[in-house]
Amino acid sequence: MQSVQRRFALITIVVPFLGTIAAIVLWASSQPPAMADLAILAVMYVLTSLGITVGFHRHFSHRAFQARPVLRAGLGILGSMAAQGTLIYWAATHRRHHQFAEQAFDPHSPYVRESGEPFGRLRGFWHSHIGWMLESQMTNTVKFVPDLIRDPLVSRISGLFPIWVILGLLFPAVVSGLVSASWMGALSGLLWGGFVRMFLVHHMMWTSGSTAHMFGTSPFETPDKSTNNFLLALPNLGEAWHNNHHAFPNSARFGLQWWEIDIGGWTIRAFERLGWAWDVHDPTQDMIAAKRNRNTTASLR
Repeated sequence: MQSVQRRFALITIVVPFLGTIAAIVLWASSQPPAMADLAILAVMYVLTSLGITVGFHRHFSHRAFQARPVLRAGLGILGSMAAQGTLIYWAATHRRHHQFAEQAFDPHSPYVRESGEPFGRLRGFWHSHIGWMLESQMTNTVKFVPDLIRDPLVSRISGLFPIWVILGLLFPAVVSGLVSASWMGALSGLLWGGFVRMFLVHHMMWTSGSTAHMFGTSPFETPDKSTNNFLLALPNLGEAWHNNHHAFPNSARFGLQWWEIDIGGWTIRAFERLGWAWDVHDPTQDMIAAKRNRNTTASLR
């Protein structure tokens, strides 16, 4: 079973990378992406990233808010289109990360593999960003996500994971093909809205396990080495406020200050106003003050 996981992880890493190279080569050969390709890339990037941060992460993994079945299904499908693994396995791995953060059983801590040898810190970064998917032990889903396994909607969406990934690739190809009325347009849409988008979403979201545990500030006292990184907060839709998240893991908001851009949190608030989401968890000002780092308000890792 673990060998199957590793093969899937290798495909997940390599195929979007090769698709991105193909898109660049096509561009260099006087076939630049059309506006339709770039538009579908942007739309699919935002939608599938929201599927990960709002759906897989905040809703399913941490139960930071409740949602109507249609919204839950939509978030589960969009997150699956990002091709980071099934909903159930993604959530189980993430809960395992929180329970054992920076310890040996943490699936992707940069400090488990970091050492004092030359390039030891780089080795830790590689393990936390990509290497863990090829090396780590399987996560026991029955132990970490029994609630999701018992949920018929979640189990159904998770079981159809390959279908959602394929649809996430076909949709941009069909749209670009129809707009351009050509097979070359469909190919370009597949590359830019499919593989390039997937490559970008992967690496932006994977920074939560790597960059956001190595570089940045830590305004809150936590038992791990999580950090906030404002440079990544916009492209990963708020995931980069990672120290905030580890301080308050059940919070629907990751950006806790007015200036902390958190598109995922804003989206949840929009859903709440529409009546699609409720029981939205946020820390109170007293809770925030109580967890402030006593040494400095922004300790640099």
